[in-house]
Amino acid sequence: MSSTTSADGTTIAFDAVGDGPVVVIVNGALSRGADAAPLARALADAGFRAVTWDRRARGASGDVRGSAPEREAEDLAAVIAANGGDAVVLGHSSGAVLALFAASLGVPARALFLSEPPFGFGAGGPSDDLADRLQGLIDDGRDDEAITTFQLEGVGLAQDVVDGIRASDQFADLVPLAPSTVYDARLVARVSTPTPAMLSVSAPVTILRGQQTFPFLVAAADRLAAAMPTAELVVVPESVMHRPDPAATARVVGDRTSNG
Repeated sequence: MSSTTSADGTTIAFDAVGDGPVVVIVNGALSRGADAAPLARALADAGFRAVTWDRRARGASGDVRGSAPEREAEDLAAVIAANGGDAVVLGHSSGAVLALFAASLGVPARALFLSEPPFGFGAGGPSDDLADRLQGLIDDGRDDEAITTFQLEGVGLAQDVVDGIRASDQFADLVPLAPSTVYDARLVARVSTPTPAMLSVSAPVTILRGQQTFPFLVAAADRLAAAMPTAELVVVPESVMHRPDPAATARVVGDRTSNG
């Protein structure tokens, strides 16, 4: 992997595949840049240079305890700058929230593709103190409990699903990501309802969602599209249960972006 330095001095690791116009992928919660490799490969096959990166407190990237959402926006800006300064940004889940938030702060994006952003528009959602409670668990060395608490309260998974994940081999790979749950919880709480600046970004916006996904995410995508009259809502049948289909997603990006 390559790396760049964010505005606060944090090292941010990234990787790239393919040649052509740059698409920077912004992952969602509890994931590393490598988890987007199939999507990156599909974008590369479609004629793009696809950039994946470890958001702070994940994988090979650094961290500064207590980082605000603005720091993650600066991380995205650093990744874009390190890859030529001209990029399409494709965010999934909380990564889509970050992409739109960053654009509202002036982080440059030729176009935004927002895949199933979990905007609550002020209704329901985690308690306001979730981020602080997660940080407390981490400070106490209870990273495993931070993961399960985030899955239950931040993601909304059922207890039996969380218990199954905890009993699986994959749980050990999730535990090192515990500090990042604080940042995802803090970001989504801060902009549960998108700000006026987010709703009026100058970049073209495409909102993506699957036909078969969580009802909350259907409502969030549809409501965001209604709040952004210039945005396009695209239903991607191949994307199922909050998992963007690589080939179908790359096709949507290719159809709406000049890659030649």
